[in-house]
Amino acid sequence: MIRDLELAFIKIHILFHAEKEEIFGVGLIAELSGHGYDIGPGTLYPTLAKLESGGYLTCQARTVDRKQRKYYRITPAGKVLLNGMRKKIEELYQEVIQPK
Repeated sequence: MIRDLELAFIKIHILFHAEKEEIFGVGLIAELSGHGYDIGPGTLYPTLAKLESGGYLTCQARTVDRKQRKYYRITPAGKVLLNGMRKKIEELYQEVIQPK
């Protein structure tokens, strides 16, 4: 159950960072690690693929140091989803962290 909840937060982090700039797998693993998430390629890459197939991310492959690297950006649908999640996060924060 903990992993399911963390994966939901990870997806929101991915969308957030993809809105700010292009993201790629290894960079995301490092970024998420800084937030306390222990995520490996076996979880991250299928998650990115699901977000892409769902229309929330676009992907562009480029060669970097003779290796293929996939770069992801948020789509308009991803922005709509992220903005909806922001509202839900704010509501949850108000209820859980700052109860009246």
